[in-house]
Amino acid sequence: MEDRSIGHRDLALGFWDLGFDVIALDDQRRLLALARRALDARVRRQPPPAAERGGALDPPSSVFVTIHNRGELRGCLGRLETRAPLAETVVDLAASVADSDPRFDPVSLLELPDIDIEISVLTPERTIHSIEEIELGRHGIIAKQGARRGLLLPQVAIEHRWDRETFVSHACLKAGLPRDGWRRGAELLVFEAEVFGERDLAAL
Repeated sequence: MEDRSIGHRDLALGFWDLGFDVIALDDQRRLLALARRALDARVRRQPPPAAERGGALDPPSSVFVTIHNRGELRGCLGRLETRAPLAETVVDLAASVADSDPRFDPVSLLELPDIDIEISVLTPERTIHSIEEIELGRHGIIAKQGARRGLLLPQVAIEHRWDRETFVSHACLKAGLPRDGWRRGAELLVFEAEVFGERDLAAL
């Protein structure tokens, strides 16, 4: 039987058919370089860089920017349903994640050499009616009820080795719902993402 298990690098290199044009490696590098400059500028209290244009950097896209310090999560912020060009959104998020994720203290100047950046560009979301529709590693999940909404990126399930029920339960908790909120009327939506990071591209 063919092994369909995937790792973080598979996600980063566009392993799945995402339903949109895969972002070329050159554009991935440009976006990561912009994010790095924006993050460094915020930490150093300098003006942000101007967003570049051209190629995949121009169309509006939902996107998340995640930072790690020596493999440990250090911040993650995203924006959905934006009308701004992708590059502009990445610059804004990479600057903000340095000091605006309420779960973490601001990134210090001494930390910068140990910080690595990851970008997740999202597809449009769609409603599902059973957790059996979730493909772990391929799908991110949104749990939504009323004004409450919790989102987890596709790579989270892989990194934590979660099964479907655990993945959905954590999305409910992130939305401020009970763990079994998905059994109590919460709407579940899935999306896909093209994920690429500094560590992944450095290995190419």
